[in-house]
Amino acid sequence: MSRTRLFNGGKNENGSRDYGSALIDAAIVAGFTFFSNLAGLGAMGLLSNLAHGLCAAGISGGTAFFSSLMISLQVKKPEAKK
Repeated sequence: MSRTRLFNGGKNENGSRDYGSALIDAAIVAGFTFFSNLAGLGAMGLLSNLAHGLCAAGISGGTAFFSSLMISLQVKKPEAKK
């Protein structure tokens, strides 16, 4: 199976969810977010306390990981019962 773009719906050819590709997509996005957050904090001189910088980058990376995973797997809010 060849990949042409990120967030292609995380679907296999048989219609089931492709968790492997979705996790890879999410890890790539989270890694980029984590390291770009650290770079931005460093560029602004806000890394005087490394623990706080790593915590902020971890929160950003975690948020990016789970949000991109939801997008890739097309997770939606369940419809309200009538």
